Amino acid sequence: MTGDTRRRWRIPLLAMALGAGLLLAAGCGGSDDDDSSASAGGSSASAGSQLSGGVAVDGSSTVFPVTEAVAEEFQKLHGDVRVTVGVSGTGGGFEKFCSGETDISDASRPIKDSEREACAGNGVEWIELRVGLDGLAVVTNPETDFLDSLTLDELRTIWAPEAEGSVTRWSQVRSSFPDQPIELFGPDTDSGTFDFFTEEINGEGGASRGDYTPSTDDNVLVVGVSGTDSGLAYFGYAYYANNSDRLKIVPIDAGNGPVAPSNATVADGSYPLARPLFIYVNTASLAEKPQVREFVRFYLADAGIALVEEVEYTAIPQAELQSSREVLEAAIAAGAG
Repeated sequence: MTGDTRRRWRIPLLAMALGAGLLLAAGCGGSDDDDSSASAGGSSASAGSQLSGGVAVDGSSTVFPVTEAVAEEFQKLHGDVRVTVGVSGTGGGFEKFCSGETDISDASRPIKDSEREACAGNGVEWIELRVGLDGLAVVTNPETDFLDSLTLDELRTIWAPEAEGSVTRWSQVRSSFPDQPIELFGPDTDSGTFDFFTEEINGEGGASRGDYTPSTDDNVLVVGVSGTDSGLAYFGYAYYANNSDRLKIVPIDAGNGPVAPSNATVADGSYPLARPLFIYVNTASLAEKPQVREFVRFYLADAGIALVEEVEYTAIPQAELQSSREVLEAAIAAGAG
């Protein structure tokens, strides 16, 4: 996660103001090819009939930069397809997905049992595809010079439900910290990042103090924490990487010394807040919509999956990528039957 090839995917200021319900659209188009070239690492672009129609995606703000980048590249090949990428959070995305409103759901956590039941109740069948890895970033303002690291226990002290209204100053977290107020920023309760963080830190998904500034849009959190002198926030690493000039990573100590997120520490699991990133695909959309089929193929092809690292996340192992490609092609074959 060096930032040397950083892609400019940030949401414009107007989009930030409009909030989580915003749909960011990338027109996509080109030619339809029903072979499995993408599953072998190739591109979905080839001679054939024109693709058209829409691809509806919604969900995780963490996965959003990857899907947006893939959509931008796909549009260069398929100009008559419109891909809309929403940012409703993982939970909000699954609500739309399981009601049949979207073809693909971006997710920064696995689907919950309640969401599985909702999909089943509406006749929505799906496949799960891992597309990358993320080291969830805990960040502060660069001027907050005393925050060089935090332990998992200290994060729990800050974010536990019982901390609400009682743990309000940094000196309460560590005696050597200054007596300054704590200002907290984090994802809202529809976010998969919120679910992951609360599970890892507080031992129960959704268990968190409520007196912090929440948002589904991670750009809002970036603006908030970068504008405070002693704030703390957490969100996907890509949002730190694209704002590293105004944010500082806080390494996390899980008992073996402070570790910061990087490609190496996320890939080998030494960073304690590493997690997989997913897309969920409606199998009926794969069967009935060639544009969805080719978009997902392109997503997993070499050209598409390379964008995971370009937007500052970590690639999944090659064997896992190949497994995802095989799952996709099996679903396409089943739908064709």
